[in-house]
Amino acid sequence: MSRPPIEQKENKGETLNEEYFIYPHRSYGMDHKRYKWSLLKDRKHINWPSEKKIALWINVALEFFPLDMPAKPFKALGGTVTSYPDLRHYTLRDYGNRVGFFRVSKAIESAGFRNVTVAFNSEVAQRYPYLVDYVNERNWEIIGHGINMSHLSYTGLDYQKEVENIKLAIESLEKISNKKLKGWWSPSRSESWETPDIIAKHGIEYFCDWINDDMPYEFSTSNGNLIAMPHQHWISDAMCYLHYKHKEQDFIDQAIDQFNFLLRETKSYGGRIMAITIHPWASGQPHRIKALETVLNYFAESNEVWNANGYEIMQHWKKQQ
Repeated sequence: MSRPPIEQKENKGETLNEEYFIYPHRSYGMDHKRYKWSLLKDRKHINWPSEKKIALWINVALEFFPLDMPAKPFKALGGTVTSYPDLRHYTLRDYGNRVGFFRVSKAIESAGFRNVTVAFNSEVAQRYPYLVDYVNERNWEIIGHGINMSHLSYTGLDYQKEVENIKLAIESLEKISNKKLKGWWSPSRSESWETPDIIAKHGIEYFCDWINDDMPYEFSTSNGNLIAMPHQHWISDAMCYLHYKHKEQDFIDQAIDQFNFLLRETKSYGGRIMAITIHPWASGQPHRIKALETVLNYFAESNEVWNANGYEIMQHWKKQQ
């Protein structure tokens, strides 16, 4: 039996026909095939090593902001904002790689943590090779973070150009660091529709761009599955200080509140991941380093923390799926 015809409606003088109301992907769950829809509360409980409740994932971003950053598609958070040459902002970001990073590193190690994930713009590795040596000496994880903060992926960028950018970023960083990259964080989390497919083709196993979950999940690409990791966008010093213009105490409160809530949630739903994102040009300032120290020391006081890098957390999660 055929359906009765749908009444046509007027919209700003244009007639909408019946096909306008037919959505071919309407169904229970997601309207794409990138990942399966599921409720976090219904998923299998995860157990971290030594029966710890929280996997602490410390992320440090080492970024280079060119002096002549293009406005298209947008300027990444922290990019130049005044007329060229914007030496004030350019040198402040450079400060993070020469000065602030070592304060951040000291704060992490003073709190007793030894496992860190460091996201490198490949241009940072080229310009500041001592940072690569420093990270390698501590056996910290290195993940890709694009060429620099002006080389963004977005739909509208020529596909071959995006492939070249990602390939260059990965291969040059692997050559300089003498490490095979397993993880990827797009500059400013900017992606085109094809970005996950491209990074998977170049050997990446997990990525940090999607902030739609608190636990890892499988993400389908044309080159096999990636793991989408819950890399924090909100518990990020740069977002707090620069984007929202919050005070240092706000950053402390937000990080500690998130940690405490996740810890309480583990009683009902199993292990959780506490990710924190640190930019040395933000937290490495003399007036802000105390805030980072306070947060890290608070984490260290808990007996429920397993400190690991992103790849270790991902592997442990995968083994229990």
